[in-house]
Amino acid sequence: MAGDEDTDMLSKEERDQRDKEEREREEAEQAALPYKWTQELGELDITVPVPKGTRGKDLNVVIAKQKLTVGLKGQEPIMSGELCKEIKVEDSTWTVQDQQVVLIHLEKINQQAWWENVLTHHPKIDTRKIEPANSKLSDLDGETRGMVEKMMFDNQQKQMGKPTSDELKKMEALRKFQSAHPELDFSNAKIS
Repeated sequence: MAGDEDTDMLSKEERDQRDKEEREREEAEQAALPYKWTQELGELDITVPVPKGTRGKDLNVVIAKQKLTVGLKGQEPIMSGELCKEIKVEDSTWTVQDQQVVLIHLEKINQQAWWENVLTHHPKIDTRKIEPANSKLSDLDGETRGMVEKMMFDNQQKQMGKPTSDELKKMEALRKFQSAHPELDFSNAKIS
């Protein structure tokens, strides 16, 4: 992959062509893997094809904090290795669907990071090109939701030329201080 400084020197057509080639290379590498995978910020889903008629008791599936193994008992694993990042083992699951596919659901510990690959020795994807599905404010945890709502409010206030939430807090604190100390003269004070 070329460096970012190389990208700056390319024309738009050359950048588009290189992006297309990188996307095609990435798609070919991912298609060659013995599984398919998708992710959202907080979770990862893996689909592993197995011979028709496979049942749970025929499988060796190991889900650990930073390791994953999937295979048929007595055979080489279909996939095995170190996970890209750590997972919550107690919230991760696997099941066999239609006796021909193993579905694995992994809950990420860091729910704010995209994974470049599932197993560290497998080809990476360019996480800068991921376009996440639109999410609703109600999907966010309380702290993140509060932060996003504050940012939206502040942005709206700025667009209308009004004070942001931080500026409103400072103004309120100043008003309280002034009312608690009426003996002080603030007429010539410059407060920023």
